[in-house]
Amino acid sequence: MKLTKATVASLKLPTNKSESIWFDDGLPGFGLRLRAGGKRTWIAQYRIGSKQRRMTIGTVETLDADEARKLAKGVFGKVHNGADPQLEKVEARAPKAPELTLAALIDRYLPVAERKLKPGTYSGVVLHLRKHWRLLHSVELKDLTRRHVAAELARIADGSGLYGANRSRAALSALFAWAIGEGLVETNPVVGTNKATEEVPRDRVLTPRELNAVWKEAGEGDYAAIVRLLILTGQRREEVGGMLWSEIDAKAAVWTIGAARTKNGLAHDVPLSVPALAVLSRPERGAGRDLVFGAGDGAFQGWSNAKAALDKRVAASLTKDERSLPKADRPQLKPWRLHDIRRTVATGMADLGVQPHVIEAVLNHISGYKAGVAGIYNRASYSAEKRAALDIWASHVAALIQAE
Repeated sequence: MKLTKATVASLKLPTNKSESIWFDDGLPGFGLRLRAGGKRTWIAQYRIGSKQRRMTIGTVETLDADEARKLAKGVFGKVHNGADPQLEKVEARAPKAPELTLAALIDRYLPVAERKLKPGTYSGVVLHLRKHWRLLHSVELKDLTRRHVAAELARIADGSGLYGANRSRAALSALFAWAIGEGLVETNPVVGTNKATEEVPRDRVLTPRELNAVWKEAGEGDYAAIVRLLILTGQRREEVGGMLWSEIDAKAAVWTIGAARTKNGLAHDVPLSVPALAVLSRPERGAGRDLVFGAGDGAFQGWSNAKAALDKRVAASLTKDERSLPKADRPQLKPWRLHDIRRTVATGMADLGVQPHVIEAVLNHISGYKAGVAGIYNRASYSAEKRAALDIWASHVAALIQAE
């Protein structure tokens, strides 16, 4: 039957049915649906792959048969060209959410990152996302491209160094990976950008002369105490810089770092040698403040400036005879980082005969001797061995300082 004004007027809903559809013989998929209550609606039915769609075109009261047929032909034309008219209709009706900017995305991501990351790692992510990517904060995510990211990486490398650019790149990529999982974006604009530099594992170990100079030129105040504790304990910079008075048992000569502050998430006891306790006897404890170093509400800040000043003092500590040499012939302190002290401590203890598994226990490492099955079944803390190792190392450091 061809749907016309006359045939439509003659159609009746069959008894005991709540609705029924009559399709047009001349235009497959074009039909009229009758429902109990008298409503009559024009429809266009089509197939997208294995899925069948049924789209409402209008009612008999608003469209006659010829007008409805013409609209149905338009629907089938879109389907032929690969579109899905019903889906387009649903999307058109959906309320439009405001476009997210990079700054808004960062605001949504950081609380999630804070719950998952260690405090030291989290503070680095905040620095990279809030500061290093600030020039892109106002860009809407739909407009943010790989070209934007690559250009900013070059700027970050100029201002914060090659490794800083690499860390910023990793932080932004992690942000977009999370956003993809949340359905907020479809792609990661960091993918395909180049690292500022290829990183290789560091093997820098300070020489005895360099270690002596670093100790003596550490200066006074918080930074000096932190540097000397790094040398005496071999722990990480963030662990020493964020040290709490409540973690220190001076009577037992033990510093207990809580699981929340260690890189591997395991609480760690660090025996304190006599020289280490002496360093800790200098800082004055602020009223109501549990942090050993720093001021205000936070832990120690100003790492870069303090390190740069230390390097200048070490360079100036050359002996009179060495200063009399041509500048090109004077001994130079090769570039180094505070983390190199940790490697220096481990290497030095090994040279003094400390066993590898004890060194790893001192450093709170789960690798090598305590990795895999060995780590699961070997839960020994090696408390006595760690204390002996750190005492031997402290004696070595003291002799080194006195010898120069």
